[in-house]
Amino acid sequence: MKRPKLKKASKRMTCHKRYKIQKKVREHHRKLRKEAKKRGHKKPRKDPGVPNSAPFKEALLREAELRKQQLEELKQQQKLDRQKEQERKRKLDVNPAGEQSNVETQEESNEPKRKKAKSGKQNPKKSHCQELKKVIEASDVVLEVLDARDPLGCRCPQIEEAVIQSGCKKLVLVLNKSDLVPKENLENWLNYLNKELPTVVFKASTNLKNKKKTFKIKKKKVVPFQSKICCGKEALWKLLGDFQQSYGKDIQVGVIGFPNVGKSSIINSLKQEWICNVGVSMGLTRSMQIVPLDKQITIIDSPCFIISPCNSPAALALRSPTSIEVLRPLEAASAILAQADNQQVVLKYTVPGYKDSLDFFTKLAQRRGLHQKGGSPNVESAAKLLWSEWTGASLGYYCHPPASWNHSSHFNENIAAIMKKGFNLEELEKNNAQSIQVLKVPHLTHRILFRSTGLTNGILEEKDIPEESPRQTEDKQDDDDQEDGSAGKNVEISDVALVEETREMSPGRSAASKPSDRSSTLDKMSEEDDAYDFATDYI
Repeated sequence: MKRPKLKKASKRMTCHKRYKIQKKVREHHRKLRKEAKKRGHKKPRKDPGVPNSAPFKEALLREAELRKQQLEELKQQQKLDRQKEQERKRKLDVNPAGEQSNVETQEESNEPKRKKAKSGKQNPKKSHCQELKKVIEASDVVLEVLDARDPLGCRCPQIEEAVIQSGCKKLVLVLNKSDLVPKENLENWLNYLNKELPTVVFKASTNLKNKKKTFKIKKKKVVPFQSKICCGKEALWKLLGDFQQSYGKDIQVGVIGFPNVGKSSIINSLKQEWICNVGVSMGLTRSMQIVPLDKQITIIDSPCFIISPCNSPAALALRSPTSIEVLRPLEAASAILAQADNQQVVLKYTVPGYKDSLDFFTKLAQRRGLHQKGGSPNVESAAKLLWSEWTGASLGYYCHPPASWNHSSHFNENIAAIMKKGFNLEELEKNNAQSIQVLKVPHLTHRILFRSTGLTNGILEEKDIPEESPRQTEDKQDDDDQEDGSAGKNVEISDVALVEETREMSPGRSAASKPSDRSSTLDKMSEEDDAYDFATDYI
């Protein structure tokens, strides 16, 4: 009988063959390990972030936040472009007969669209003015947000006059960042401002639930006296609620102010959610945003005021919605330093006495370890550091209210009485007193006395916006041509007047004196060469 045939071949092999295969496998693995050892094993490193000891941490965080925002806006713009392209393709599929006519119309309207886009990018201040006018017209109550460190410098007479002339609208002042000034100084400013307009003491919260995960950034506590608790929220809610009941219908509340006074932070604190975009960089809000607080009250976020070039250099440096890289940091920081108390600046930055601003920035750079390649102190980085601290929300400087009180030029007793009508001022005074008691004031070492420059003039009409120089427009056009695909990127707003008004400062003088020093050294070297005698031997 024959043996039945197996379906599959047997896997059995001789020991000699099996051992030979195992040996080859071992040699192959050894060879791979040797090559990997030569190349070196590279593990993916995690980003450690910016350490707290870094002297220019805030400036770096500003740049990172700005880059992140630009990427997000670019993604959104690309998404919209893709959607438009898909819609266009669908229309072409539905109506193939009109394809040629559509293409022709698109080609004809291509050039004017580009020109419009370029003109919009060249001067975004006009869009700010348009959005600001919309907010004022749509609002029944206008909240002008002031920085408690310099309340008078955050008031804009042109905008307040426009609110008064626009009809029966109420104007209320909100003193934000009240935890950065001493309590006595805050009470003095409250008494001074209450004579004209109802004023609310406020401190926006920094600990909010993030509604969008894209904006979630974990930051450590930078300043020890900053609190995450919101103060003044109940007083503002009560003030708006009582006015809504006396008004008899739903109201809209517009929030206006200069950049970095905390307009969006106040809205987030009232809503207790991260609704409006908030960041360290100036001028993040570029269009009006409507946020319903409850069924009867709707709040409107607005872009910042546009500062007029006729203001002082210190006001331009503190209130301009621009980044540190756009303007000259030395001139802007020198203008700020000239208004501060010298002794308190020395105590705050632990720097020895200085003669002028250039001397201060040199000593500050040496103190913080800011050096250039050759070992010389990096004065520009020190100026950026000081500017970022004064425009941010980490420095507790303050200024005194004027000694004598007078009505502003656009105010009188009748207007002040009309503005206060409909508000429960007695209850507001009690709530403000409770808010001041709850606030944590800064330590003595964080206090710096600042001399306010007074009211800051702003621009509301588009015709009053100064035209940019042709050199700047050419540079911007080149940037637009290079970044044609990134239409959603942020456009930085620059103020040319600050550069023109502060040209004659110490940094410029020191820079101008360098060529003369170089020429004198060259003359000395040429005289020494002429005096050399080739007949004698020098041993």
